Amino acid sequence: MLPRERVLRALEFRAPDVVPVEYHASPAGSYEHGEKLHELWARYPEDFGDSRRFPRAAPEARWIDAAGRYEEVRRDEWGVVWKYLIYGVAGHPLERPLDDWANLDGYTLPAPPARAGEAFEREQARAAAHQRQWFLKSGWVSIFEVLCAVRRFEDVLMEIGTCEPEINRLADKIAEYHEGRIAYLLDRGVDAVQFGDDFGTQWALMMSPGTWRRFFRPRFERLMAPVLKSGKKVFFHLCGRNAGILDDLAELGVHAIWPQLNAYPPGWLAKWSRSAKVAVAVHPDRGDLMARATPDEVREAVRRLADEFRMAEGGGWFYVEIDSGFPWENVKALIEEVGRLRGMSGVRM
Repeated sequence: MLPRERVLRALEFRAPDVVPVEYHASPAGSYEHGEKLHELWARYPEDFGDSRRFPRAAPEARWIDAAGRYEEVRRDEWGVVWKYLIYGVAGHPLERPLDDWANLDGYTLPAPPARAGEAFEREQARAAAHQRQWFLKSGWVSIFEVLCAVRRFEDVLMEIGTCEPEINRLADKIAEYHEGRIAYLLDRGVDAVQFGDDFGTQWALMMSPGTWRRFFRPRFERLMAPVLKSGKKVFFHLCGRNAGILDDLAELGVHAIWPQLNAYPPGWLAKWSRSAKVAVAVHPDRGDLMARATPDEVREAVRRLADEFRMAEGGGWFYVEIDSGFPWENVKALIEEVGRLRGMSGVRM
């Protein structure tokens, strides 16, 4: 069975030949563990692409001072200036373009990618070649995270709660930008469009479900409509505890979620997934498990998750992301145990 078919079967709650796996090429993990991590990825192939494509990540020399300390400052496409102190880990904003609403009228959003021309045709060809073997998931469609980047977090929460006209104008502008990106992805070629917004703390939503439904649901419905109409899949990443809106995502037509497993009671998410027929990217905990547990505990967690989510029957796949701060023996235990469940002893490529 080709990797692409394997993932599609899992998304449709049909038993694949083996449990699918997806690797994320975290720059922090690549930088800390180096070539041995890339070799391990290559020995245990994934289903979302050829891991040999992952770049060897390292900070540019200009961001390292004479004492060897890393500090990088850069402006992103939204006009936010970020400061990074740990390579590959999210930074903190130094400057935000919309802390003052007086700047809203003159604020220019990024331009969606062009859907014609030689560069676009090359991307179409690359996407088609990828899909001949692997599943192709692309994009990052976010509204809340962009709002909280370009404007103070506490102001965004209060203005969503009181339904201020400026926050609605900005959210509509962001949604319009994403409409262009989604049209690009659908024209270029894709199996799934990735949405992503973190609405939860470790214990609850940051806002009431009613507020989420009023402010976010109509905008996501509008953005998901062309994806669903085209017959492609919708993925949604959301960290924290989001139990109050998971049924909404299912109703909107989301095919799969990428959650933070330890934000939910043991077993709850697996039961909800089967009931709602929404597949899950099963993501072993990157905190206590990967950073502080033993290799045997990591292996046991992989086996437990495979059983809990009944992954052999479809409905889920392993999502493996290697960060900095993971002991190498835990990294090996995670990737090798997932490979063992897939019937692999380590393929030399």
